[in-house]
Amino acid sequence: MPLSVAKSSISLLLLLFVVITTTTSAHNITQILTKHHEFSTFNRYLTLTHLASEINRRQTITVCAVDNAAMDDLLDKHMSIYTLKNVLSLHVFADYFGSKQLHRITKGTALTATLFQATGEAPGTSGYVNITNMKGKKVGFATEDNDGHFSASFVKSIQEIPYNISVIQLSNILTSSAAEAPVAPPAEIDLIDLMSTKGCKEFAKLLQNTKITKTFTDLMENGLTVFCPIDKVVNSFLPKYKNLTKNGQTSLLLYHGIPDYHSLGMLRSKNGNINTMATTKGKNNKYDFSVQTDGDNVKLETNIVTAKITGTLLDEEPLAVYKIDKVLLQPSELFNAQSINSEDTAPEPSSGDDMDYGTGDVDATVANSNGAMIMSVNGGWLITFVLIIVGLVFV
Repeated sequence: MPLSVAKSSISLLLLLFVVITTTTSAHNITQILTKHHEFSTFNRYLTLTHLASEINRRQTITVCAVDNAAMDDLLDKHMSIYTLKNVLSLHVFADYFGSKQLHRITKGTALTATLFQATGEAPGTSGYVNITNMKGKKVGFATEDNDGHFSASFVKSIQEIPYNISVIQLSNILTSSAAEAPVAPPAEIDLIDLMSTKGCKEFAKLLQNTKITKTFTDLMENGLTVFCPIDKVVNSFLPKYKNLTKNGQTSLLLYHGIPDYHSLGMLRSKNGNINTMATTKGKNNKYDFSVQTDGDNVKLETNIVTAKITGTLLDEEPLAVYKIDKVLLQPSELFNAQSINSEDTAPEPSSGDDMDYGTGDVDATVANSNGAMIMSVNGGWLITFVLIIVGLVFV
């Protein structure tokens, strides 16, 4: 291949690389707002109400932030976290409105759906917001159930990524009697009883025996996801579990929890690493696993095992509990690797309800191959890209 052609090919590939990385980059509303201290309260409550994760998973969205003073006015009403979620959901539009689009609305007015409407909690059309260009280049915002009263106006653009996410500032909180109506908290759930009656009794016993049940239940109100291995898996693993130190046992159980709510749909769209309860705050010990989607299946990949979600015990925000077909083991710093790997193991069986999914034992070879597989999944396109360039240069 002539050198000029090779250079042209490389240039084309570089352009393709830029396009791919630009179009697939995910936005993070928390990181965007962290740069602006005046929106710290709004940012915090997006996280507490779990709206942040919903915003981040959507490809086209507009977030209408309000400053700390406006949030203080809202918090003075002493609403429950569930009612606050409805109110803040009104400030997230399922469409893109940058500053230019706001001032160029066709016929001067537009009606847009919000996340409050999308949840199904909004009665009638109360989850819609009317956006109107007004005199003096002012843009007003009114909820459909506010009798046409514009309770907020456009202040400025905070950050725009056309046509992915637009973050703008409104002067005030959008008022809506429907969104501000009291929301009854969900009925209290006994996590141990839930797991015990739905196929994860042995895992529930381990939680009780190590007396860390409260660690899990304390997180339930603000968001918790638990992955509990089915009984026969735990029974097979018990001999090795008993060989672990007390700290190792506690860490292993904490590794099966995520301090946040993740619906099955959210997990399917995640396809990345998720931090677990085993992470030690302040010590830079980040213990996570990778979530991968294989068709309709959701798999949890550590550098030792790959577990599959086989059922849902409960999926009602703020709590999600899923059955998995293996005990999650990772990493060696958390667990005593010698105790876990005290016996040689047979090749991992294919999935199936009639199979014993075993103890999750592996040797170093399997652990290394799992690590390579994760690198292949997450970074394979980059490796391929580099190899193509190298091949073109030397052709």
